[in-house]
Amino acid sequence: MIPRHDPRLKAFGSDNYAGVHPDILQAIAAANGGHQVAYGDDVYTEAMRQVFQRHFGETAQAWPVFNGTAANVVSLRAMTAPWEAVICAETAHINTDEGGAPEVAGGIKLLTVPTPDGKLTPELIDRQAWGFGDVHRAQPKVVSVSNVTELGTVYTPDELAEVCAHAHGLGLTVHLDGSRLTNAAAALDVPLRALSTDAGVDVLSFGGTKIGLLYGEAVVVLDPEAATGVDYLRKTYMQLSSKMRFVSVQFEALLSGDLWLRNARHANAMARRLAAAVEGVPGVRLSRAVEANAVFAVLPADVADRLRKRFRFYTWDESTGEVRWMCAFDTTEEDVDAFAAALAEEAAAAPS
Repeated sequence: MIPRHDPRLKAFGSDNYAGVHPDILQAIAAANGGHQVAYGDDVYTEAMRQVFQRHFGETAQAWPVFNGTAANVVSLRAMTAPWEAVICAETAHINTDEGGAPEVAGGIKLLTVPTPDGKLTPELIDRQAWGFGDVHRAQPKVVSVSNVTELGTVYTPDELAEVCAHAHGLGLTVHLDGSRLTNAAAALDVPLRALSTDAGVDVLSFGGTKIGLLYGEAVVVLDPEAATGVDYLRKTYMQLSSKMRFVSVQFEALLSGDLWLRNARHANAMARRLAAAVEGVPGVRLSRAVEANAVFAVLPADVADRLRKRFRFYTWDESTGEVRWMCAFDTTEEDVDAFAAALAEEAAAAPS
């Protein structure tokens, strides 16, 4: 079959734009022969579970699902009763980019907190951690954080440990949206468990598609007492794959060696290269520090509109002109340099 797009063209709209890493495709092909038991009772899913335990500890239990929204909804529903609520940053993906799925599909009340950098702190958690025992208020039960955050910032192990200790002290549990956890770990040069299990996180949504998988994310329960019924909830929310071996083998390929780390380091490095390349372009201002694989910048709207015709990306804040450029595991130095050169051309062509 002839591709319907030019595979040489790259964009900076999302790390989800990238294709599938060749090693992942090879793993899927290797798992394709013959028959395996359906719905997760296959040898590849068992191997996947063992790989997750090697990274996150012997008590870790992993359930593959189809996408990140489902991973978050299933995780949070398993952690809450119908009358309980989740504290999160206003910018959290569960609040801004999941079409209301936590509320509509999960029936979960979100208690949001404004943050300067996308991160929660004990003090910010306390803004919503109140009303315990008040029958008129949804009861705070879970603190949900993202690492990397939606603003491109990265929690350190100490910052996460502080959040977890404070939450646990209030009788709350902690959920981590780890759609880009690999990028955070690579940025800090720490193991995955340092930003999850060791910090005190109870349940993790682990991302795969942004780091090279064809499809699939995972619900990972680190503390068995923090979540119940994941098996049933996964089915209820239509996330039980019949041919689960093809999801599971991808995670095995990603995590059994250092593929996750190589991919994440590369994406992060390309973001740093991009930031350095555009920093001196007239009319362009980097608006946030580059901590992982996202670059945020402010530039004139007309420049952004013209540039977008050559390289797709999104405006983050219409009121300020802030945009977000994402780098992926397959972003090359040539891609970055071509984008920076195009930006310089469009900026030079802007009316003075």
